[in-house]
Amino acid sequence: MSDTVADPLRPLMSLPGVEAAALEARNALSQVHRHRANLRGWNATAAEASWRSARASSAIEGGAAEMPSDGMVTEPIMAGSIRVGQELVGDSLDNLIRVWQRAPLQALARLHLLAATDLVADQDQLGRPRQDPMVSERLHILNEILTSKSSVSGAVLAAIVHGEILALRPFGTADGVVARAASRLVCVSSGLDPHALGVPEVYWLGRLPLYREAAAGFATGTPEALTKWITLCCDSFKMGAKEALAIANAAAEAKKK
Repeated sequence: MSDTVADPLRPLMSLPGVEAAALEARNALSQVHRHRANLRGWNATAAEASWRSARASSAIEGGAAEMPSDGMVTEPIMAGSIRVGQELVGDSLDNLIRVWQRAPLQALARLHLLAATDLVADQDQLGRPRQDPMVSERLHILNEILTSKSSVSGAVLAAIVHGEILALRPFGTADGVVARAASRLVCVSSGLDPHALGVPEVYWLGRLPLYREAAAGFATGTPEALTKWITLCCDSFKMGAKEALAIANAAAEAKKK
């Protein structure tokens, strides 16, 4: 059996610049994990990263970007994004990763339930993909790819999962929040960012027109569009690592005081 048949994503590593971009992303995140503040204190820096990622993901989705002065979050997109962010730290993350590795669609359903609770009138629809044969088929394919342990780099796999959920919009609400959270799950489970310290969402928010253009291109499936999307995601992981280094530096300085 050929590698292409055994691993349908493997040819993506041969797209121009993809392998180099993925390696740069891995090296940048590895540096973050070696920071002195993250050798033992990564729980605190991961919590801050999760908080920043949730706010940025909310803003990307059209929700609020900042907490209200009274600390009471009522805006539904931000509330859902924060719930998702809370699920992606500590013991909750550990539990979700176990589900993700065994049954990715169950993990996606959990993320949607958290993200869209305040956005849908019929609560029975939470975590349920749209009744569409194309959606069902592509989710099945995505599930097969994730459970078959693709040999592509974690950065590339995260980009594909992210782009596919954005393109498919399987739930019809909060799909962007779910897609970005699923990308984080891939980064953790693949070992690219095992403690979820990176904050790529800040990069995407700062380049929102480019992010949306590249995501729309991904949906076309052309080699050029796939290359653009994957390398953009790799760039986001590198810049997300810079955000993580800023968090770690602040934590180290605070510890000195």
